[in-house]
Amino acid sequence: MTDFAWPIILIVNAVLVLLVGVLVLWKVHKDKKSGYPIQDERTTKISGKAAIGTYYINLAFMISLGLFIIFGTEFLDLPELDAGWAIIAIMLVSGISYGLLSLYYSRKGDL
Repeated sequence: MTDFAWPIILIVNAVLVLLVGVLVLWKVHKDKKSGYPIQDERTTKISGKAAIGTYYINLAFMISLGLFIIFGTEFLDLPELDAGWAIIAIMLVSGISYGLLSLYYSRKGDL
């Protein structure tokens, strides 16, 4: 049963990625057609500040994850963390922190 589920999950994932890509391209095309700029000075500054904040959050998360792995296995006898789960956690922290920081800086009045 598990051998059967993976091809379906991969196909659904590919369809979702294509759908999101088409929607993003459609929105960019619609905004360009109506005269809105794709990126201005404010959105560039928001993206830059969010990216820098995300970098520091990821750096702190990866250092704490590394220390947790080292001290957890050596001193606390915790089981080792698989590399796949660590990568998934780092990707989730990265995406969520960038989204939240972009939202925060876009709602903030002056930058």
